[in-house]
Amino acid sequence: MTRILDARQLTPVTKLFRLEAPLIAASARPGQFVMLRVREGGERIPITIADYDRAAGTITIVVQEAGATTRRVCALESGDSLLDVAGPLGSEIDLPPVGHICGVGGGFGSAALLCFMRERSALGDKTTTILGARTRELIILADELARVSGAVEICTDDGSAGFRGLVTGRLARLIAGEGSGRPDAVVAIGPMAMMRAVAETTRPHGIRTLVSMDPLMVDGTGMCGGCRVTVGGQARFACVDGPCFDAHEVDFDTAMRRSKAYVREEKIASDRAGCASGRSGGHASQAH
Repeated sequence: MTRILDARQLTPVTKLFRLEAPLIAASARPGQFVMLRVREGGERIPITIADYDRAAGTITIVVQEAGATTRRVCALESGDSLLDVAGPLGSEIDLPPVGHICGVGGGFGSAALLCFMRERSALGDKTTTILGARTRELIILADELARVSGAVEICTDDGSAGFRGLVTGRLARLIAGEGSGRPDAVVAIGPMAMMRAVAETTRPHGIRTLVSMDPLMVDGTGMCGGCRVTVGGQARFACVDGPCFDAHEVDFDTAMRRSKAYVREEKIASDRAGCASGRSGGHASQAH
């Protein structure tokens, strides 16, 4: 059992949890994830580690309600416990100091940038974080990211905060020299369509770009093969070879098709759990 020390609502469907997990915190690195289970007989879901505190023995995760299991997680409060939390799993984001690095977060994927941007700033990189969401109310952890980034750029589809438009629009302007200037490398974490769009924005400029893939995953250790993605024409497993890969080598079309393989089953599970909104997605993927 893993005890929840703090639980904080970030948006109507997104919640932050600080967990008592000293063994995981001791070796966690940016980009890694945990596999968690709420109850006996329940599914395991991969959730990216948003932050860790080695001295306090805690890790932080952010979960967005997407279906049956994530709804159960988000119903928990401080003092409750999760049945299983295993990790850290996956590989850390492998990127040497580059000069100027830009982290691009879409929706609740922004949480996964928190420890990464802190580490990059500590290494001496110039850091810029671009956060995107449909509207102001869905932007998360902007203040926390501002404390660990040299600059934070907010983008909203409706213009209710910051730049009106998509994160790729603001990224293109940085590449052209606006604001904090052209990045030497980009790390994008968020919805698959957003990460693909970021890859196509940086590709013509030859800017090294990494994305954190979130395919369907069962065990997180490479045994099930469910999380395979095609990278550079080769099959790779997101759980052990990633989850971060070269964005310009990822076959996003195949990855997006595979992510929809169990939409019907996920909706059935969601409906059984009483998700009145009808959002599909019993499998949460990473809490990017």
